[in-house]
Amino acid sequence: MSPRLLLAAPLAAVLITSLPLSATARPVDEPAPPAVVTTATETPVLYDDDEGGSASGDDPAIWVAPGDAQDSIVIATAKEGGLRVYDLDGAELQSLTAEPAPRADGVAGRYNNVDIAYGIDLGAGPVDVAVVSDRYNDQLRFFAIDPAGAQAATPVHEITAAEQPFLFSADRAEVDDEHTAYGLAVWQPAGSAPVAVVTREGTTTVATAELTVEGGRVGYTAVETVDFPASFPLPDGMTWQPCEEPGILPQLEGLSVDQRSGVLYAAQEDVGLWRLQLPLGSGEPTLIDRVRDFGIHDAFDPESEECEPVDAAAPGFGGTALEADAEGVDLYYGPGSTGYVIVSSQGDDTYAVYRTQGRNDLVGTFRIAGVGGVDDVHGSDGLAVTNRPVGDYREGLLVTHDEPDTGPEVDDERDATNFSYVSWGEVADALGLKVDTAPRNDPRFR
Repeated sequence: MSPRLLLAAPLAAVLITSLPLSATARPVDEPAPPAVVTTATETPVLYDDDEGGSASGDDPAIWVAPGDAQDSIVIATAKEGGLRVYDLDGAELQSLTAEPAPRADGVAGRYNNVDIAYGIDLGAGPVDVAVVSDRYNDQLRFFAIDPAGAQAATPVHEITAAEQPFLFSADRAEVDDEHTAYGLAVWQPAGSAPVAVVTREGTTTVATAELTVEGGRVGYTAVETVDFPASFPLPDGMTWQPCEEPGILPQLEGLSVDQRSGVLYAAQEDVGLWRLQLPLGSGEPTLIDRVRDFGIHDAFDPESEECEPVDAAAPGFGGTALEADAEGVDLYYGPGSTGYVIVSSQGDDTYAVYRTQGRNDLVGTFRIAGVGGVDDVHGSDGLAVTNRPVGDYREGLLVTHDEPDTGPEVDDERDATNFSYVSWGEVADALGLKVDTAPRNDPRFR
């Protein structure tokens, strides 16, 4: 593993100039009410218990079929329950268990996040690959996607090369502490090998790893890391650190890379949304927006195992759109260099939309209401969006995690999750967004 790039101090120093913080603490302004969009399509319920195979939905990715877009699929992580593959109607096509990693000390996996790398040459032609973070093995796992997509008998199968290195840990004992591979996004820079961007659970560390091909299977090398800030200077002269359990730092999970510019968008759950130019070391990050309770001092109560405000009446320096945790992140590509960053605001069951240009201004927020027997979306973790027409979603598709899944057919005594589909055209209409469904030369945009 390459030496870690320790940039934490410079990141903290840049905070004051990159944020419009007032000189004194202020109350958080009430945001405009979120727009309401609807979903009538959801995937089957997953249950995180022995009977349900310990399946807990987390993060989806949308694979756009190169031929008939109706054959596009959604690949989603189910943690200890492995992977699920769905068609555009939300029906399950395939269920893959989290098999032990292909290494001498490999154990059964826990699949956290997933993204797609398009057009990897395995020696017999280009193959699209689902890239997955495996927490229990602190590594990446790789799954080839059949070009027939939803028409294939088995749409995906594993092609992880053997004996891949741990991403963050020195040995298996450190892996077992579970501060391991967590959030994930794929970056495909023009003329270079694809890169996986990965966060580390319970820390502020983000890594990049270059994908490699080894005998027709996929691995990775050239791991580099950077540490984001864990504490933040405030204009009132105090320093703020988000309250976490002892030994835990404010982690990042949701990630997405603008394939046109190489800009990484990263959600630090209890802090806000960051922007950082890739590759690592190319520039300093900007904190685009802050969670609402940014700057409010909490203390951890070991009895309740919760964080409680030191002063419940204290104002903070937060934004108006994100209620911690800030979770899933993805990009909708608009005309030219325009587009939108979508972030799930897990704490209030809404989604924030920012422009990809300029200062990444906030466009607006929305929530998702279920219709036709489908429940409203709550507590969203991961999400994925595409601007390509897929099936009946002629202006693009948004897929988002829902927890808890509810409804008359759901056993509410069990931990129930699933994924909901939303027409991007409805989001665009609600917030006045530009729509562009044209493919691009880059294989990520076909």
